[in-house]
Amino acid sequence: MKIAITGGAGFIGSNLALALQEKHEILVVDKMRSLERLDNGNLESFGHFKNLLDFKGELFVGDIRDEKSLKKIADFKPEVIFHEAAISDTTAYDQNKVLSVNLNSFQSFIDLALKLNAKLIYASSASVYGDSPSPQRVGVEEPKNPYAFSKLMMDNLASKYFDKLHIIGLRYFNIYGKNEFFKEKTASMILQFGLQILSGKSPRLFEGSDKIYRDFTYIKDVVSANLVALDGKSGIYNVGSAKARSFQDIVDILQSLLKTNLPCEYFENPFKKAYQFHTEAKLDESFSYRPKFSLEEGIEDYLGEIKRIFEQEIDEDKKNSSLFKRLADRI
Repeated sequence: MKIAITGGAGFIGSNLALALQEKHEILVVDKMRSLERLDNGNLESFGHFKNLLDFKGELFVGDIRDEKSLKKIADFKPEVIFHEAAISDTTAYDQNKVLSVNLNSFQSFIDLALKLNAKLIYASSASVYGDSPSPQRVGVEEPKNPYAFSKLMMDNLASKYFDKLHIIGLRYFNIYGKNEFFKEKTASMILQFGLQILSGKSPRLFEGSDKIYRDFTYIKDVVSANLVALDGKSGIYNVGSAKARSFQDIVDILQSLLKTNLPCEYFENPFKKAYQFHTEAKLDESFSYRPKFSLEEGIEDYLGEIKRIFEQEIDEDKKNSSLFKRLADRI
């Protein structure tokens, strides 16, 4: 097949591109990393060339709002569009920026998929659930930030086309794994705790972290979910491990695998008012995706990459740089 992947140099998109390139013709469209930052100081774009070092397909550098990017995809004539590009930062509060990038551009991709008769599979988010009770299920949403709201609006828009288009939204729950390093502060806590421990620093957790639960989902399961979506029925589906685990669990698993016993440091959670304290995906029985990796299995599979990042991406000088400090000191 011919497959276009927006945000294909980012975390999820690059994993899709690398997994699919052996059997399919791939076009990656990505804005790529620049010096542009959001209102909160975080990077606007996470696309990084190092995520595509093993990519053999075609790369087009462009913004998803740009007519040139849409024309490039249209001329490529894909049978499938994986739409992963977005402002994905839950702490970005410039509503105009987040919604114009995420929501307004989405209509253009729906129109393009209709024109090309292509399947459209896009990234939604478990953030839409906010404080709704676990296990979270489609239809019970309480978005608490502009990013979450933008994804809910995308889902609402997609639902209008279920009978006209093969369109599937995947609500990802707390993904971790290879190629997330260049997300900087928004990288998963699995990576951030791993770097803290490898640097000999005490893992820093919010007070009560043994009672803060998340559905942590390994990137290989996310790729599998996207492949399932190729033959799935149009709709919105959760993609998670379907098992909530605590942040304390992450540290304990990492310390066990790394054979360390560093004392944890606990501090007050500054995000209490806008924080999800328990997430767990309710999987739809009509969608055949099922996770294969437990948290223990996912972290063990990922550990070699975490060590590589520590040894190769963060040299001795950079371990004292502002980037590493932000990674190592943030929760």
